[in-house]
Amino acid sequence: MSIRSGSPVSTEQIHAALAALGAEPPADPKKRPEGPQEDDRLRLLGGLLAKTELEITDATRLTEEEEIEDVLETLLGWGDQVGADPGLEVNVVTNRLQRTAVQISQPEEEELPPGREAAFAAVMTAVYTLGAQLHAERGDTEGTRRALSGAEEALIDILQGMHDLRVAIGDTAGPEDEATDG
Repeated sequence: MSIRSGSPVSTEQIHAALAALGAEPPADPKKRPEGPQEDDRLRLLGGLLAKTELEITDATRLTEEEEIEDVLETLLGWGDQVGADPGLEVNVVTNRLQRTAVQISQPEEEELPPGREAAFAAVMTAVYTLGAQLHAERGDTEGTRRALSGAEEALIDILQGMHDLRVAIGDTAGPEDEATDG
């Protein structure tokens, strides 16, 4: 069952939507001679999401005043689909933030540059804070505490990443500079 009413969109429907948008993934007759399968569903949804985000980005004007109007217009369309369910809205936003955090973190990298580390922590602060609010609304004090602890740790990581970036550009002394000054 889908999060919304009705059945979830099938793999075939997602594949057809990608094809209609000119974003159909290349066929792999050796791996999938019968075409996309159910276990391809999330990957196909990710491709559809990327295509949609790229279309929105391409359609959004880059002047500050008009850009916000374009963003608001896309939010109206988003709201038309999500409806008036605040819990679902927070779930979708949290899911989006988690995807953003993973994209920022570049999972294939061992160590992130300080600005990316701070940006990752900023997104995770939002994820944890939204989670804390949801736990609080459900009366889950322990869950609220855990989420707030995660948000506090992420806030520290933001500040550390920003400091490290300042050190990298020479705006402030790093730990080794402070040790030689004293």
